[in-house]
Amino acid sequence: MRIENIKIRNYRLFRDAELLRLPELTIVVGANGSGKSTLFDVFSFLKDALTHDVAAAVTRRGGFRELVSRGSAGPIGITVQFRESGGRLATYLLEVATNGGRVVVDREVLRYRRGSYGKPWHFVDFSRGEGFAITNESVFWQKGVRAEREDFRLDGPSVLAIKGLGQFKRFRVVSEFRSLIENWHISDFHISEARPSVEAGYAEHLSTRGDNVAQVAQYLYQNHSELFNRVLRAMRARVPGVSRVEAKPTEDGRLVLRFQDHTFRDPFIARFVSDGTIKMFAYLILLYDPKPHPLLAVEEPENQLYPDLLLELIEEFRDYARRGGQVFVSTHSPFFLNGAGLDEVYWLAKENGFTEVRRASADELLKALVDEGDKLGTLWRQGLFKGARP
Repeated sequence: MRIENIKIRNYRLFRDAELLRLPELTIVVGANGSGKSTLFDVFSFLKDALTHDVAAAVTRRGGFRELVSRGSAGPIGITVQFRESGGRLATYLLEVATNGGRVVVDREVLRYRRGSYGKPWHFVDFSRGEGFAITNESVFWQKGVRAEREDFRLDGPSVLAIKGLGQFKRFRVVSEFRSLIENWHISDFHISEARPSVEAGYAEHLSTRGDNVAQVAQYLYQNHSELFNRVLRAMRARVPGVSRVEAKPTEDGRLVLRFQDHTFRDPFIARFVSDGTIKMFAYLILLYDPKPHPLLAVEEPENQLYPDLLLELIEEFRDYARRGGQVFVSTHSPFFLNGAGLDEVYWLAKENGFTEVRRASADELLKALVDEGDKLGTLWRQGLFKGARP
């Protein structure tokens, strides 16, 4: 499954914005305060709303008045169009509003066309805790089959229907979309949390904050040795002196990351190596995951990294996307942007206090200059991304 289009309404800076024809790797640039973090927060909001409920997701962001666009009464709207496993383009619409001071799901719809043409069918349609779902989805595509629908009542008006229905196999597309959101990885990596020793245990995937990097390194070493060796080869090539990395168990049952410099007899533990070394190792552990997340979002991966490493890093993001994990990256680095393709880049620009989304491939001047051999990072620094000067 892959997201193809996103529409956002009344969500902070995004009064009415669209990201259309999304590629496997999407790179977002923009000036400070243009909404890059807010864009990624839309993904986090959907995941929080599914994990808990809409009211909790709104509360975590300061309440409805803080989240809704300035001057708007709402509703907040998020529309995600994705290609489901059967190949059809499905549309998920979520509208969030308030009712008597309480945050509610004002409307939640999952729709897609029965055939190539015609009006999309609402397979799921809920409002404030009540609605219906088509229950014979598996045979509904056959000619002459009539829709069989069932009414449902959720546990409350702020609960998502895809949370309740997604646990039933008979609602295949609902289940797929729920699983997609549940497995999103929106990185909030903190180097300070990757340095300390951690309790020994089992972890297959890097956490959003990177505090289990030692556990995941040990998992790769024990279960996917070839991938772990690729991580080590990349570390040796990019970080001078690093010849070995290990997750070493201590006597008190904790794990410590140890980095071996070939010029020294004894290894260094993680708290004594540079920020860039820790961050590069954590990114490699993330990007060589044997089971890529269906969506990976990373803000400003260039921080603490040497600029010459960024072209290799963007290739690894691209390879991760090819293996099945759609990737969104925001950046302030022209060096990183120089490795991007024209169709991979979007930029954010504020107009009259709200953010617009523009696509580099739709700009004729940029297209002509790239065709002549210019790099996108250079063009960005020259101010040719209107409204997004770094």
